Amino acid sequence: MQIANVTPETWDRLIASLPNPHLLQTWEWAQVKARYGWTPVPLLWKDAGGQPAAAAMLLKKTIPAGGFAARLSLLYIPKGPLMDWNDVPLRTRVLDDLQVLARKHAAIFIKIDPDVILGTGMPGQEDALENAGGQAVRSELNRRGWRFSSDQIQFRNTVFLDLTPSEDELLAAMKQKTRYNIRLAQKKGVTVRAGTPADLPMLYKMYAETSLRDGFVIREQAYYQTVWQIFMASSEPTCEPLVAEVAGEPVAGLFLFRFAGRAYYLYGMSRSLHREKMPTYLLQWEAIRRAKAAGCKVYDLWGAPDVFNESDGMWGVFRFKEGLGGRVVCTLGAWDYAPNPFVYRLYTQVIPHLLDVMRASGRAKTKRMYAAGG
Repeated sequence: MQIANVTPETWDRLIASLPNPHLLQTWEWAQVKARYGWTPVPLLWKDAGGQPAAAAMLLKKTIPAGGFAARLSLLYIPKGPLMDWNDVPLRTRVLDDLQVLARKHAAIFIKIDPDVILGTGMPGQEDALENAGGQAVRSELNRRGWRFSSDQIQFRNTVFLDLTPSEDELLAAMKQKTRYNIRLAQKKGVTVRAGTPADLPMLYKMYAETSLRDGFVIREQAYYQTVWQIFMASSEPTCEPLVAEVAGEPVAGLFLFRFAGRAYYLYGMSRSLHREKMPTYLLQWEAIRRAKAAGCKVYDLWGAPDVFNESDGMWGVFRFKEGLGGRVVCTLGAWDYAPNPFVYRLYTQVIPHLLDVMRASGRAKTKRMYAAGG
């Protein structure tokens, strides 16, 4: 393992050449996190011939406290490391090095959440399939003393849509109600256009309205402006805002991210106005068409329930995504390696309470912002 001395373009090209490259491992995502207290550390493993075999954009945050805690840090590799996880010698080498690194940096933990697939299809359904390779990785992490994290930063389940069929075939694979709603939106005068930087404040306000209506917590506006502006300024990876309108009035939006042949639906927002005209359905259809036209082979609809029944808060959103013709993909999720189990146990007991306080504060702040029209 070595710390890679690379430029942004070199890093992004490097990881794009590895198996299953991910948007959250790009240089651009690391620059977003660098503005919010994380130090990016690009790591590289080479094979016997000197070619890249594995890579990880590690994020490090030092705990800002005096005394004992001044030495401690948090290490996180979002959606990585990137490598062929079925290559057992390489996997052993990478995990060994990460465990050494965690001890070297006095980490409370090092967290990884690679897109290692455990199975596809909705669990319990006849067409659900297990992935033996993913199950083997999970078993090895358990043997090594890694812990399935109580703090799952990213969704561990998602919905993938195969973009390789023709547009007609994609429409035919959707649920009948979804196709009907797309056509209804078109008949009712919904239009979709590409957004511009001038739309970003409006889209954030719409996102705030969505969060209050649907009961999830969002960050402050500056964070999303940073994400959107950094990726909109890049050609690969990149993102494109899409805005659905009725008679020229914005009613829904999304941000379509693209990297290394995969499109991502990270942020979606909508107003209560004109919901009966089904603007979000036409918006997603336009996103699918644009992703396909840009050469993407897969559309990651970003998130599916942990429990596949109506008790899960994501059930309604999942049914919408499923209607688009996507297939459930269940991944390994986030796993922590803790060099000092005692310190890790203290941290994991305190942090859930802190997060509850922060979420409550975030909800209150969003309500004040939205009520003030900001």
